[in-house]
Amino acid sequence: MSAEQQRPQVPVAPSSIKDDRFDEVLALIQGARQRVVQTVNTQLIELYWQVGAYISRKLEQAEWGDSVVSQLAAHLARTQPGLRGFTRANLFRMRQFYDSYRGDEKVAPLVRQLSWSHNLIILGQCKQRDECEFYVRMAVQERWSRRELERQLKAALYERCVANPAKVSAALRQNYPAAMDVFRDAYMVEFLGLPGVHAESDLHCALMDRLKQFLIELGRDFCFVGSQYPLQVGGRDFALDLLFFHRGLNCLVAIELKVGRFEPEYLGKLDFYLEALDRNERKPHENPAIGVLLCASRDYEVVEYALNRSLSPALIAEYQTRLPDKALLQAKLHEFYALGTADDPSA
Repeated sequence: MSAEQQRPQVPVAPSSIKDDRFDEVLALIQGARQRVVQTVNTQLIELYWQVGAYISRKLEQAEWGDSVVSQLAAHLARTQPGLRGFTRANLFRMRQFYDSYRGDEKVAPLVRQLSWSHNLIILGQCKQRDECEFYVRMAVQERWSRRELERQLKAALYERCVANPAKVSAALRQNYPAAMDVFRDAYMVEFLGLPGVHAESDLHCALMDRLKQFLIELGRDFCFVGSQYPLQVGGRDFALDLLFFHRGLNCLVAIELKVGRFEPEYLGKLDFYLEALDRNERKPHENPAIGVLLCASRDYEVVEYALNRSLSPALIAEYQTRLPDKALLQAKLHEFYALGTADDPSA
């Protein structure tokens, strides 16, 4: 027997074998698993909704007192030893869940698309009905994980969106009405870990290192195209900081980074980049490019003047390296609502 024949054969683990012939079958299995998980979650949320409705009716009709709910929890624990999630506290949460959304034909179907933990986070941290609806819609639309939902609540996204809508040009507002639901006035990039004083290169490199988190912060449908994207005009070469594509708006989105205060001349350079993208990069089926100036700070009056004469679909936003003071934002939101009520003669 030769030495080659005597050499022991090392078995190959099945998981390490690459065979593209079966990719379609694997995709079918994975898709079915995802649908099973979604179906189970939907059925579980529907069960909690029905239990919450039952308890709510019993309490409203004075057939039960709070002590009966405790007795129900004890009865279920005794008769259904393998059943989890039906403690006294959770039963009252089911009632709160039902009472919070019953009669709301728009939001009630959406909560069934979220996990129970997502719903508990929203109910536990939101104080107003509008705020609950906002986070339910955003969590479904953006497919946030529980961690990202918690982060956006800490970042006071609702307060920021209501009290401080995005500062956009008239061209963007008129040509892209849906863009007002896509772009924000400020973007939280606390996950970058940047020091208080940093250079534009530090910001750029940090965003590239944390691109996944930045895409989540930008929102669903943003696709990364390139960094320091080359643009050639005439005999000169230029580099655009970041280039994305938005599937919903069907257009390129150019982002220019500025680590200081917004200056009006920055908008002229952004206009130039948008023109170059539209002439040389845009596909025939795509809409004109949108530009975003992402600055460390800005004077709102200067921003208003600069955008008022701009003919480009552009906006000026801030990036913030620290989470905002949520209590301060909530106070500003109360002022915002109070001002709106005072201006409304029918209120």
